[in-house]
Amino acid sequence: MCAHVRAQWAAPGQVKIALVCWVVNMDTARYFGDNPPVREEMRLPPEGTAEWDEELTSRVIGHLAARMNALATALPTTDEHLTITVPLVLT
Repeated sequence: MCAHVRAQWAAPGQVKIALVCWVVNMDTARYFGDNPPVREEMRLPPEGTAEWDEELTSRVIGHLAARMNALATALPTTDEHLTITVPLVLT
């Protein structure tokens, strides 16, 4: 599994977390045959060819939202990420 995470200030005391996940086929036989996946196969567009996994992204952001006390449900972005806003807790 691979993931891309972004964090940015949303408002005073709040942070916006954006996440997208995808699965890369790391076929062992390809490695034994000295033919590992090329870098483009392991990256999301526009740099690569991998496709995001909406179900996996939704499950992971759901777990993050529960553990980080998200202020609302996850919302989609224009670049296939799901975003939650969480309180900033400084300890």
